[in-house]
Amino acid sequence: MEDLKPTPANSFPLTPIGFIQRAATIYGDSTSIIYNSTTYTWSETHRRCLQLASSISSFGIQRGHVVSVIAPNTPAMYELHFAVPMVGAILNTINLRLDTRTISILLRHSESKLIFVDQASCALIFEALALFPPEMKRPLLVLIADDAAEQDSSLPSFVSIRDNFVDSYEDMVKRGDSKFQWIRPLSEWDPIVLNYTSGTTSSPKGVVHCHRGIFTVALDSLLEWGVPKQSVYLWTLPMFHGNGWSFPWGIAAVGGTNVCIRKFDARLIFSLIRRHHVTHLCGAPVVLNMLTNSPDNLPLDRPVKILTAGAPPPASILLRTESLGFVVTHGYGLTESAGTIICCSWKSEWNQLPAIEQARLKARQGVRMLAVEAVDVLDPETRKSVKRDGASIGEIVVRGTSVTLGYLKDPEGTAKAMSEDGWFFTGDVGVMHPDGYLEIKDRSKDVIISGGENLSSVEVESVLYMNPMVNEAAVVARPDEFWGETPCAFISLKEGLSRKPTEEEIIEYCKGKLPRFMVPKTVIFMTEMPKTATGKIQKFVLRQKAKSLGPAPKSRL
Repeated sequence: MEDLKPTPANSFPLTPIGFIQRAATIYGDSTSIIYNSTTYTWSETHRRCLQLASSISSFGIQRGHVVSVIAPNTPAMYELHFAVPMVGAILNTINLRLDTRTISILLRHSESKLIFVDQASCALIFEALALFPPEMKRPLLVLIADDAAEQDSSLPSFVSIRDNFVDSYEDMVKRGDSKFQWIRPLSEWDPIVLNYTSGTTSSPKGVVHCHRGIFTVALDSLLEWGVPKQSVYLWTLPMFHGNGWSFPWGIAAVGGTNVCIRKFDARLIFSLIRRHHVTHLCGAPVVLNMLTNSPDNLPLDRPVKILTAGAPPPASILLRTESLGFVVTHGYGLTESAGTIICCSWKSEWNQLPAIEQARLKARQGVRMLAVEAVDVLDPETRKSVKRDGASIGEIVVRGTSVTLGYLKDPEGTAKAMSEDGWFFTGDVGVMHPDGYLEIKDRSKDVIISGGENLSSVEVESVLYMNPMVNEAAVVARPDEFWGETPCAFISLKEGLSRKPTEEEIIEYCKGKLPRFMVPKTVIFMTEMPKTATGKIQKFVLRQKAKSLGPAPKSRL
């Protein structure tokens, strides 16, 4: 068999772009997108993406260029997941919750050539671009006008701001060529998306994924979650968050219906579930908590599947969510994995267990998915697998098709995350249970997960240290019933102050320098920080103290 080798017929580069072409062929007359009063079919969405890609190409956007978009879950945001890579460009979705300084840094770091801007985010982008050095060329801007945004009197009208843009989204769609021949990747390893990890400012971590990785993780997620053809998917998960865990491509693969909403509203969610017979939705545990606490949380007429990830969900929240008729699947992934790579695959015999025990089992992250070659928990000292006893702690490592190509312009960071023996080190700490199911116990690098968004405590500490009254600062996670976790700041003040700041003053100080979700919700003043013999602050002591405070109050932020 030595004469049998790969040929062009069997080694064509894998890419998720073809999913929409297939959807248009099979499900052409079926509904693809629902957004307020707007509805498209799959044949219309396919045509719109081709026309948009044609117009993007007319601006000189070429293979390898970065195209950014800052928008909520609207049809435009969905279509750009196909139209941008159709011209060989790399899609960069920007987190709406970031501040102008951070966005400016990310745009400069990515060298974005073109930005699609939702009408509600215009001021944010204008301010971010104003921070560019005078000698640096600014990216072109395209306005995504939206009737829903126009209804907000606090936002600028299309007429008042259109001179800042080279074009409008719908005009680009209208004049584009529906026969546009989209540009296929030269290799399935070609980049398709660039995502920045949350909270990156001074040192951006731009995660790059290839066509092959997105192709496999999208199909793997559908298979593991059991998403059938023509499901109805409600976009409660932001598409800017890791490309919506790769479900924009996945829903096209099954010819499903995308129900889009601009922002999360529990009352609207329950209304849309009933009106459109929603079958699936995703979200961090904070979404589950919001749904269960809504006054409109009447039991569902039919089961709705929820995939939750982003933070370990408390068993009590899982129990309350399923009591309403939701069927919860718990998964694990990170920006560097392009979606869910570990899932708490359910065993039929567990159905016989009491509900609280089922919730406890479901709170575990689970086992590797099919396109993931291996998952393990390694002892940080020996780099050997820890005992499968549910108690021995180590770092979670993975290897699989959807692991990132690496970090943009950061060879040292890439090398640090990728071991020579083929592991990607996630930075998360966990245990392996006797049955082979993994469970996260803590997070290395002091990452805090608030509302499904990762934020670095170091970033918050750097701002606190800018305050002239602060001597030392350390930030850890405090449990929060609403957000899962929120930043808790421990501060020691400088000696000789004529007046000591209040907790509220420290919080207000941070609000002016950080994205809202990164602002500490709790500030505790310390006379002396707990330290090691070498002078390092003992964060594990502070984490225990923050945990002992109980869940943070809901009054702030």
